[in-house]
Amino acid sequence: MFPALYKYLFSLIAIKPCIKAGSNLTISKYKWLPLIASLTLTACHQPITSQKDAQVGNADNANINIVSPDWGNAATLTAMGYPPIATGDARVWDRWVGTPELPTSIIDLGIRYQPNAELVAQLPVDLVVDNFFYEHARNLYEDVPSESIMFAAKGDTATWADYTEPTRQLGQLIDEPALAESYIIKSQKDIKLASERLQQRYPKVKRFAVVQFADANNMRMYVKNSLFQPVLSQMGKELDVLGKGNQWGFVPIRMGDLAQLDDETCLLIIDPLSPITRAEIKDSLVWQRLGYGDERCVGELPPIWIYGGMSSLVGLANNLSTVTLKGGAAS
Repeated sequence: MFPALYKYLFSLIAIKPCIKAGSNLTISKYKWLPLIASLTLTACHQPITSQKDAQVGNADNANINIVSPDWGNAATLTAMGYPPIATGDARVWDRWVGTPELPTSIIDLGIRYQPNAELVAQLPVDLVVDNFFYEHARNLYEDVPSESIMFAAKGDTATWADYTEPTRQLGQLIDEPALAESYIIKSQKDIKLASERLQQRYPKVKRFAVVQFADANNMRMYVKNSLFQPVLSQMGKELDVLGKGNQWGFVPIRMGDLAQLDDETCLLIIDPLSPITRAEIKDSLVWQRLGYGDERCVGELPPIWIYGGMSSLVGLANNLSTVTLKGGAAS
């Protein structure tokens, strides 16, 4: 009975700390407190399970049970060392988000846009962190308070502040503003180090264009109001685009449109890329005539959540620092 709740409660012994004394938080679901307390008494001074990604803190002071169907907020909280107890579509996290790695204790809510109502009812949730895209599902959490945090450009060009401000908002929500500031500082340092590594490996590459294939002929090109702009700006590089994007930070283009890019611009292809699409691209006469990998520079990056927060910026920078570029300015 209640398998998801049991998974969460027993995970507290390994990774959840004691509730911080003197907290001003009003717990929304008092009926769970006796059971939670009995399970966590033996864990009060036990080591916290480590996570693979380097994070600025850990969950030692965590006592707010957050659920976030939004991957951007879930990833940033996890990278800060304050992971939510549940998020959506966790089964495909590695395919689309990559880093940071989710703790094994995190429960999969099911589809992000339509969480499993029965599962949600089993969880001891104190706060829901989402954004406008998920507001329709707030009624599933009944009287649990919700906060909207959105990582996105506020204008035609995404800026560093568009990502630091929401990170600070998360810090305020969990009553850990210093943790958020430390994470921002660490993130900027990590991006700077990634920039230095990229410059050492490919000193001639100055400009990038970023695409993600829908099929062998159609793709999204990410533009100035996407997260690629602040990352490349922090790394001292330029983002080349073909037109103004939509509110999601991209413009749809066809393969032949890539011919409009300067020969010195390096094309970055964001995974995932299916084996079938990859084979069709390789066999495409248009692709062959474009000369990517020979006269023109090209590279392929691991998955990164395009609509993520600060953790996506750091992940993208780290991926760029290790990417293999071929042709053109990379030669």
